[in-house]
Amino acid sequence: MTTPLRKDAARNRDRIVAVARAMVDEGTPLQLNDVAGRAGLGVGTVYRHFATPEALLETVATPCLEALAAQGREATADTDPWRALEGFLFRTVEAQVTDASLAPVAAAADDTLPHTTELKETLRSVGTALLDRARAAGAVRHEPTAADLVPLMCGIAYAVNVHGGTPADRIDTAHRYLTTLLEGLRAAPRHA
Repeated sequence: MTTPLRKDAARNRDRIVAVARAMVDEGTPLQLNDVAGRAGLGVGTVYRHFATPEALLETVATPCLEALAAQGREATADTDPWRALEGFLFRTVEAQVTDASLAPVAAAADDTLPHTTELKETLRSVGTALLDRARAAGAVRHEPTAADLVPLMCGIAYAVNVHGGTPADRIDTAHRYLTTLLEGLRAAPRHA
């Protein structure tokens, strides 16, 4: 059982996470000393809450990972295997291009926080289950594997980041690229 933080400690933790979120969004690497300075807190306070920059980054990414895991679980309840896979991949690529904390946390070989590991495993298993179910229904070609989806999705996110633009433009671009990828995954043309 986790002991609840005192009110002042909880406020400090929330301030640290908010400052870290802003730094990640602007593309500034997380250094705990810099976070402390921007948050107007002592370095020791930041280190008491987050022993490493990786722990802080994972905390920043947690809401996005939790939302994706929840959306993945919802997708597995969809009775249409293709729609379930497609919807989950669209939500995933949207998260990739709108949350700068997601890519480095997802790409990390090792996690600092056990909750991050749990969430990443949930996303892997949901993605695999959705792909396998769509393949079993004859909606997806047999060649692509779940392991292929990760670099393909990362490739889309990378291409969108290179392309740039406003947040709305980036989402539109990601949707176009993902639609092209999905058409290549389909077992048969949509209008055959």
